[in-house]
Amino acid sequence: MILVTGGAGLVGKELISQLLKAGWQVRAIYNKTKLPDFENENLQQMQCDILDVIGLEEAMKGVDQVYHCAAIVTFNPRRRQEMFKINIEGTANVVNAALEAGVKKMVYVSSVAALGRIRENEPIDETMSWTEETSNSAYGQSKYLAEMQVWRGIGEGLNAVMVNPVLILGAGDWNGGSSQVFKTAYEEFPWYTEGSSGFVDVRDVVIAMIKLMDSDITAERFIVSAENRTFVDVFSLIAKAFGKKAARKKVTPFLAQIVWRMEAIKSFFTGKDPLLTKETAATAMTKASFDNRKLKKFLPGFEYRKIEDTIIETCKAFQQKINNG
Repeated sequence: MILVTGGAGLVGKELISQLLKAGWQVRAIYNKTKLPDFENENLQQMQCDILDVIGLEEAMKGVDQVYHCAAIVTFNPRRRQEMFKINIEGTANVVNAALEAGVKKMVYVSSVAALGRIRENEPIDETMSWTEETSNSAYGQSKYLAEMQVWRGIGEGLNAVMVNPVLILGAGDWNGGSSQVFKTAYEEFPWYTEGSSGFVDVRDVVIAMIKLMDSDITAERFIVSAENRTFVDVFSLIAKAFGKKAARKKVTPFLAQIVWRMEAIKSFFTGKDPLLTKETAATAMTKASFDNRKLKKFLPGFEYRKIEDTIIETCKAFQQKINNG
């Protein structure tokens, strides 16, 4: 039996799909909404908040492996306390329940944000960690502190590995998370930055997770990144795949500061998450690159899909959803 937290997210859905195809028995816990995309006799859905210690103990019964994907990703300052509670305290609860249940191994989905992304003069690798100087992101801090809970669990006898994905591309909910880049390009958003980041296909993230779970590797963290690309390059490829106009207006640092402040005011009155925050503006302007060699060293033969292929396939999937209403 395999337990998956955060099954409604982009990574969680793909993970459950791949596990079920491989014939595994999967127990997916959800907080508010069941996963509507799966009708499979090998899937057991169970309502459980990761802040519910008693519920987690029940969910862990008979479980051999745990994939902990549940987290809140937000750059809205007003949701910081909620994010820290879920990402840090929730991870501590999952670790404790896994230890109590004698789980054989856990894979934790962290983020490159936990490594500190503001490092323009050097590639980012797994030896690095979040610091005040290298990160503008409270989300990154929450994931770094969550990793500390996993390391504590490892110190107490839990076999565990952590993955640190870069920006994940896939046909998830394009109103939230990394899939928003597809909606932005589809709607012909005209602005671009000169920032860069790593990009990876969600299917490759999940394949890496499963391979790490099935290996003897423990007490390690791995960057999962196919390629380092500029944001304007990726947005242009998406726009082309959709048959839309590519971004053509460059965002300067000064303009970015104006926009995020305007969004903050708008968010204050509407109560909705701002489209751009001080944190996301800084990230978009940062030229970050990621060293992906460690994962390839530990998993010989593992290969990433080309980002161009991922974008074309993902755009086709989104276009089909649009056509189907």
